[in-house]
Amino acid sequence: MSEQFDVGVIGAGPAGYVAAIRSAQLGLKTVIIEAQEALGGTCLNWGCIPSKALLDSSEHYHQAIHKFDVHGIKTGKVSVDWPQMQKRKNDVVGNTTQGIDYLMSKNKIAVEKGLGTFKTSTEVEVKNGKKKTSVHAKKWVIATGSSVTELPCAPMDGQRIIGSNEAISLPEIPKEMIVIGGGVIGVELGSVYARLGTKVTIIEFFDRLLPTMDKDLGKGLQKALKSLNMSFHFNTKVTQAEVKKNVVHVTAEDKAGKEIKLTADYTLVSIGRRPNTAGLGLDNVGVAVDAQGRIEINSNFETNIPGIYAIGDVVKGAMLAHKASEEGVVCVEKIAGHQAHLNYNTIPGVVYTWPEVASVGKTEQELKDAGVEYNAGKFPFKASGRARASEESDGFIKVISDKATDEILGVHMIGPRAADMIAEAVVAMEYRASAEDIGMLVHPHPTFTEAIKEAALGATGNRAIHI
Repeated sequence: MSEQFDVGVIGAGPAGYVAAIRSAQLGLKTVIIEAQEALGGTCLNWGCIPSKALLDSSEHYHQAIHKFDVHGIKTGKVSVDWPQMQKRKNDVVGNTTQGIDYLMSKNKIAVEKGLGTFKTSTEVEVKNGKKKTSVHAKKWVIATGSSVTELPCAPMDGQRIIGSNEAISLPEIPKEMIVIGGGVIGVELGSVYARLGTKVTIIEFFDRLLPTMDKDLGKGLQKALKSLNMSFHFNTKVTQAEVKKNVVHVTAEDKAGKEIKLTADYTLVSIGRRPNTAGLGLDNVGVAVDAQGRIEINSNFETNIPGIYAIGDVVKGAMLAHKASEEGVVCVEKIAGHQAHLNYNTIPGVVYTWPEVASVGKTEQELKDAGVEYNAGKFPFKASGRARASEESDGFIKVISDKATDEILGVHMIGPRAADMIAEAVVAMEYRASAEDIGMLVHPHPTFTEAIKEAALGATGNRAIHI
């Protein structure tokens, strides 16, 4: 490819393809390079989208089995058609990735398939099989995403000891599954199979589920997942996992030094993710990385090499698709000379179990550690008329505000449609609203979002009405 581009993007996941689209919108001649067959990155092909398809399908099944009767719906015998569930998931993925192809075409973005490797700060060689192509751009944005972090004592074989990529496409519904790691991926995929009848055991090194989120959320989710017959080992580290005759044998050790032995059909390793930088040729041009392998950048997303930028999972920060996408927008706007800003404190996190978990801003523990005095209001969904009418009364909403100013510092929720409701908290915090501001807003009745108003009132002097 002999033509010169203004901006080149390496990686077509949520960071890369969004950066490319915004770049093209700004009038910059743009090319995007992707090593995988389909655009969309991990999120669209193996992560966010396929996992949510399975989460929705499995929740429909669980509702039919366990909740339809109380609504007066008689279904007769209900069973799982696993091949059809997989087909629907694959169809959703296919339609979504095709949508990215369309967006590239619509925005006149050149697409190069293959592994991109820096030769100079302006030239990237793209290797696709035996074919090699040189692509030249004035500015380059690295957006190559992340991969599953491996656990040395539990080497993944892709068959029985697996990562999240394999977990979404198992050939069967396991009878038993061990999940190593009680973070977002572990509880989401664990709950998929638990709903379908798998006996799921989660082993977590820390003292609770979702250890990076507010403590009450992990406790609330554990209570909800117990109803799926899931079991948990906290403060426990895995010391060995091996496969013998299609059975995974896992050995672990708890905080007291007691040895625990477990067996299962499959073991899912979900202890986090690592940045994808291998093969990029960063050494060729001298791009600096930190001790965790993340690319180092300044406030403009620029690396130590002028003209080379990095965004998304390859840089410091939460590995979230929406965080990556917004970085893509802000990064190319800065490249184009615009004033752009991203408030990392108002980026929400969501766990798509049922009930859903969502959070934005500071946790209570973070505020305590920082010596910030605060008020907290908490409202349970069991006191919500809409939740009771829907048979969805598990969970709560917690609003945390500054004790002196009443500015909202964090909102944490577990309950029905929390993934959608958290947006109200994001807007409030972005505009630096007080808890009283939210308490004064008229929410429609009956709705789940009334619980946000009640929790906000609780943070302004125990003024909640319905508790």
